[in-house]
Amino acid sequence: MRKSSKLAGMAVALSLTGLVMGQVGKRGSVSPGPSGYRVVRTIPLGGEGLWDRLALDSATRRLYVPRDTHVMVLDADTGAVIGSIPDTQGVHGVALAPELGRGFSSNGRTNTVTVFDLKTLKTTGTVQTGKNPDAIVYDSASKTVFSMNSGNQSITAIDATNGTVRGTIRLVDDPEGAVTDGKGNLYVNIADPAEIAVIDVAKLSLRRRIPLAPCQEPRGIAMDIKTRRLFSGCSNEIMVVTDADSGGFIAKVQTGGRTDSVAFDPGHQLAFTANGVGTVTVVREESPNKFTVVENVKTKRGARSMVLDGKTHRILLATAAFRSPAQIEEPNFMEPNSFVILIVGK
Repeated sequence: MRKSSKLAGMAVALSLTGLVMGQVGKRGSVSPGPSGYRVVRTIPLGGEGLWDRLALDSATRRLYVPRDTHVMVLDADTGAVIGSIPDTQGVHGVALAPELGRGFSSNGRTNTVTVFDLKTLKTTGTVQTGKNPDAIVYDSASKTVFSMNSGNQSITAIDATNGTVRGTIRLVDDPEGAVTDGKGNLYVNIADPAEIAVIDVAKLSLRRRIPLAPCQEPRGIAMDIKTRRLFSGCSNEIMVVTDADSGGFIAKVQTGGRTDSVAFDPGHQLAFTANGVGTVTVVREESPNKFTVVENVKTKRGARSMVLDGKTHRILLATAAFRSPAQIEEPNFMEPNSFVILIVGK
């Protein structure tokens, strides 16, 4: 009897443990490959609506997840939902200005940027932009927010201190991902022709255009500030590395299919591309001119929105289950309440 009671107690304990894990996420069980990275946790969130570009405040441990009509705000460590930023119709991305205590969301359906308080998450203002603002970045050196407007091939520059529009920059085609170097330059991937537009942050003018051939339709972009290397993820399953100063071609490496987000970890000298086919490509920067693919880490189909956690050196991705393998961005094919955040680390 005592033995049976002990086993019953263990079963209850295991059940309770399973319930707790189910609330905040599931631990990964896949053995790591050459890179040491694997899915270490899955955080189920559910809910309706697709998602887009993730943003993370490593200091406050807040993860911002655009969900079509609102922005979900999570605790990056526990997975708990902290709050929400409502009425961000067609939201694509979030930019953070921690020193100003402000955040900014790009709302594609209303052609606006919502300004919100980072502590309370309450909306404090709205700024008109060009058509369909998509990617959005903050330059701390100039205190400027830049929204990439894919609807009319432009960039809206917003003074982050007061929410006024500084000006508009016209482009030759749709802007995709963007990154700043803190030294007066904004680097923007342009879809066609495949190139990087280098923008003078102070003058709001085009400095030059960096060709990205053999890249096709570049999406995400990241930068190694120290070596001045730019990493552009391309739709034809490659990542192209260029010199930010000279514009020279440095290297290309093979990635997975349907690449979108790109991130760079300066602490580990690794670049990552999130691929919609269900992998993350890990690339090691051996030197400023040598780059090697370490591994394609298995994730989950559709997981191509990614952000790097600079504190833990983990990467966070968003995805869901879809009824059709060919459709990973159609709400009609999305399984109900299947939305999750994946955490990939060592």
